[in-house]
Amino acid sequence: MIRALGLMSGTALDGVDAAWIESDGDRITAFGPSLTLPYPSDLREELRALVHDPARAETDPLSDLEARLTEVNAEAVETLLGQTGQRPDVVGFHGQTILHRPKCGYTRQLGDGQRLATQLGLVVVNRFRHADLAAGGQGAPLVPVFHEALAQGLPKPLVILNLGGVGNLTYIGDETLLAFDTGPGNALIDDWVTRHTNQTWDAGGRLAARGRVDTKALARLLDHPYFAAPPPKSLDRNGWAIEAVAGLSAEDGAATLTEFTAQTIAAALPHLPSRPTRWLVTGGGRHNAHLMARIAAAALAPAVPVETLGWDGDALEAQAFGFLAIRAVQGRVLSLPSTTGAAYPVSGGVLHRPNKPS
Repeated sequence: MIRALGLMSGTALDGVDAAWIESDGDRITAFGPSLTLPYPSDLREELRALVHDPARAETDPLSDLEARLTEVNAEAVETLLGQTGQRPDVVGFHGQTILHRPKCGYTRQLGDGQRLATQLGLVVVNRFRHADLAAGGQGAPLVPVFHEALAQGLPKPLVILNLGGVGNLTYIGDETLLAFDTGPGNALIDDWVTRHTNQTWDAGGRLAARGRVDTKALARLLDHPYFAAPPPKSLDRNGWAIEAVAGLSAEDGAATLTEFTAQTIAAALPHLPSRPTRWLVTGGGRHNAHLMARIAAAALAPAVPVETLGWDGDALEAQAFGFLAIRAVQGRVLSLPSTTGAAYPVSGGVLHRPNKPS
């Protein structure tokens, strides 16, 4: 068995998730402790500004910002290792996505893999998405092979839905693995709440629950060619803007954007081979009771947190990149034509050894 520690920073831009996992690359044999290390407020705000400035995200070296972000990841690893008293065989380091343009074959995740490997004295794998893009894929989602390993033995078909800043799903049938981004997850809701209240998210969906959906604004949001496009497909956090609900009250804007996220699930249904028996929801959105209820109504099937199966929804994506790091070290496939649109099954990742060039 290979022991790995996965690091994930999602499109919610809130911090670093770190999680321990053990696997042979096929089966998951053990999970271990996990943690979330929030970004310092100045780093978080700089990242938020950066993702809304794609020209800078594409051209600026951002060396200082990348070093600071790598340092936060190193701190997360060191904290977790202090809890376990063990050292992993490999660290899977996703980094922070600041720009993702799959149609242009371009993606950028901040995070210096060699710097992290040298500081920790551990083997690090990063740049998971680039080989898939080079093979004509979307570079996302990358978690489906991990989801498939998790779902061994479960009744199918089922969907695992990740509600981070962007929503993405993995459809798992008896012989089918399909994945794609569904649309905004929490990103627009969080942006709206941050702009109109002194909070950064809609806790429990209580703000949205007090509002009314503006049907005209919702129709404008849903009138986008992305939803009719066949999968595999992926998108950037900035694919939509909250200006569509400008002028609404804080409550009505939150209600409309929450319903928009739910209706992206309804828009995903025609692209699935068959209707799933249930939706297993991970990511921060599963804590939003109002959003979960609206998703269940849109999906016409139960939508339940992954904790109902004993999984840890706060650690799942970090665990995934630990699992992918194990497979990368083994030279095994990380993505498939049915999950990213790549021309062929793709391995990937760049391996960094301590004190050695990548």
